[in-house]
Amino acid sequence: MTEAVNEKEKLIQKRKKEKLADELIIANLAGELVIAASKLASANKELTFQNNEKEKRTAELAIANKELTFQNNEKEKRAAELAIANKELTFQNNEKEKRTVELAIANKELSIAAIVFESQEGMMVTDASKIILRVNHAFTHITGYSSDDAVGQTPSLLKSGMHNKAFYATMWKKINSTGLWEGEILTRRKNGEIYPEYLRITAVKNAQGIVTNYVATRTDITASKAASNEIEKLAFYDPLTQLPNRRLFIDRLNQALALSTHSRQRGALLFLDLDQFKTLNDTLGHDIGDLLLKKVTERLSASLRESDTVARFGGDEFVVLLENLSTYSIEAAAQTRDIATKISLSLNQPYQLLDHVYHNTPSIGATLFIGHQLTAEELLKQADIAMYQSKAQGGNTLRFFDQMMQKAIIARVDLQNELRQAIKQQQFQLYYQIQVDSNSQPLGAEVLISWQHPERGRISPRHFIPLAEDIGLILPIGQWVLETVCAQLKTWQEDPLTEDLVLAVNVSAKQLHQVDFVEQVIATLQRHSTNPARLKLELTESILLNNITDIIAKMKALNKIGIRFSLDDFGTGYSSLQYLKMLPLDELKIDQSFVRNIATDSSDRAIVHTIITIASSLDMNVIAEGVETNAQRLFLQKKGCLRYQGYLFSKPVPIKELEAILKRLNTIPLPDKK
Repeated sequence: MTEAVNEKEKLIQKRKKEKLADELIIANLAGELVIAASKLASANKELTFQNNEKEKRTAELAIANKELTFQNNEKEKRAAELAIANKELTFQNNEKEKRTVELAIANKELSIAAIVFESQEGMMVTDASKIILRVNHAFTHITGYSSDDAVGQTPSLLKSGMHNKAFYATMWKKINSTGLWEGEILTRRKNGEIYPEYLRITAVKNAQGIVTNYVATRTDITASKAASNEIEKLAFYDPLTQLPNRRLFIDRLNQALALSTHSRQRGALLFLDLDQFKTLNDTLGHDIGDLLLKKVTERLSASLRESDTVARFGGDEFVVLLENLSTYSIEAAAQTRDIATKISLSLNQPYQLLDHVYHNTPSIGATLFIGHQLTAEELLKQADIAMYQSKAQGGNTLRFFDQMMQKAIIARVDLQNELRQAIKQQQFQLYYQIQVDSNSQPLGAEVLISWQHPERGRISPRHFIPLAEDIGLILPIGQWVLETVCAQLKTWQEDPLTEDLVLAVNVSAKQLHQVDFVEQVIATLQRHSTNPARLKLELTESILLNNITDIIAKMKALNKIGIRFSLDDFGTGYSSLQYLKMLPLDELKIDQSFVRNIATDSSDRAIVHTIITIASSLDMNVIAEGVETNAQRLFLQKKGCLRYQGYLFSKPVPIKELEAILKRLNTIPLPDKK
């Protein structure tokens, strides 16, 4: 039991001890806890402080970072500004270097320009108004005008008077449109000498394209021009006579062939050889022969038209090129013969060769051409052959290569000589073809001339009037017709049967173009005391092609005294309606070529109707010629043409037969007009 109690006591003591130990532990733990709590509090406080410091530092760091960011931004901004400043500085340095280089170039160019301005070429600078501002020394050397002479003047100071206004107008037009003109020009020096120069004028413009100055450079080309001319003479001209040589002549002949192709006008070649020239050389020497060739050259040149060309092929052979001849072969041949005859007459005159009087004649061969039917060499060969035919006939004559042409020319020359005799011997006779109205009552007659040849009989005017026109004999023939007609009208004025009749006379272009034509007509009327109102002058449309103003003036002057005018062959030529209404015409005449087939040809009917309409609109009479049938007359009458002429009424007859017709018509009662 005691052991139990002891054990129990021990257990209680053990539990007290364990409790105390636990309490001690708890106390220790509490103390430690307190300490720990204190420490924890201190630690928390420290931590709070540290956190506060950390937040402070964080805030400070944020501020510092923000400041740093701002500083970095500022730094970048300053760096960018610095980069821009450096770039601007670099650009300015580059520009400065560029300006330095440009200034150096400009100074160099200015130096070069100064050197150029004082070059061997004459230079002149003007303002936009062409007032001279400056010239160089070369200008003074070339022209003779000093700077004081030229400055303030205009370039007209140098005008030679050798160029017309159109030349300068064209020159300045090109300068102002393209900025440049250059070419050869004749200029006058201060001493009055005219010389050739090569001129170049440049227009200087500002940024707006406005001309501010003109710069002219000029080079005296007198020497080079003379050398060039000398070279050309040696290459293309005969040194003795200065005429074109064979080479240049062939070139001109080819040009003539080309022009003839387009114009259809014929041309001709004359091949001349001096008869007995070798004998002259052998007897009097080559010096005398050369002198003859020079004198022949002078006479040949004086005998030709301005458009003709004469060349020397060598020795005593000359070749002449005739251009712009008639489009008709016979007429062209006649023109060629006339010129050849003029040449022959000139060369047949005596020559004074130093102490010798010498007679010489030419043998001439001729050939005609049109276009490129033959080459230049072939034509020369033909003319050469014809020339030898001329020599074979004894010389001093003309022969054509074409034998048929030769015969035609001979016949024409014969007719020409006979026509001259016809005028002297008054072999002409007038025929009259009556003109009537719609009632077949006489209005008058057209006067037609006929040649009463003593051997050939009656020759129609269409065979000799064109020849008379060509050789100028139409003037005396025309005047004879006018004198005869005025005398006849004076006789008719005394007879009541014929006092109101009108006679129509054809007038040629050469008559009308005479300066005193109006005065001649008036004088003829006065000479025969003829009433001008009974005279009608018939003109053809071809007359109206040239100098229309002069023609209108003459027609008006004659119309003012009462003379009437009719336009013959209307519709076959080239009348301008504008001129037609300006002419003092009384009548249009419908050509017989339109009347002939009027019953069957619709085109002729349309043309006739148009002519009648035109005459009516211009308040003119209209008359139809060549009326041969009643069908023709009735058609014309229906369309409004009330005057007629033709074989239906009478063929052309002598004056006595016409007067017999007039008496017969006067006894026929007029038809009822109802």
